[in-house]
Amino acid sequence: MVNTLLLAFALMLVIEGLLPFLAPKVWRETFRRVTEFSDGQIRFIGLSSMLVGVMMLTVFR
Repeated sequence: MVNTLLLAFALMLVIEGLLPFLAPKVWRETFRRVTEFSDGQIRFIGLSSMLVGVMMLTVFR
C-alpha cells in the first residue's frame, strides 16, 4: 500500500512538472491568473479536482 502511494505521488510530481518544463511562460501566466481568484473560486477548483480524482479512482480500480 505504501509503495503504491509513493508511486502515485511520484507520478503526480512528474505530471505537475510537465507544464513548467515545457511552457514556462504559459505556466507563469496561468499561475498569475490563479492568484487573482477569490478564496471561494480556489476552493471550488480544489473540490472539483478531488471529486474527479475520487471518481477516476473508483472507475479505474
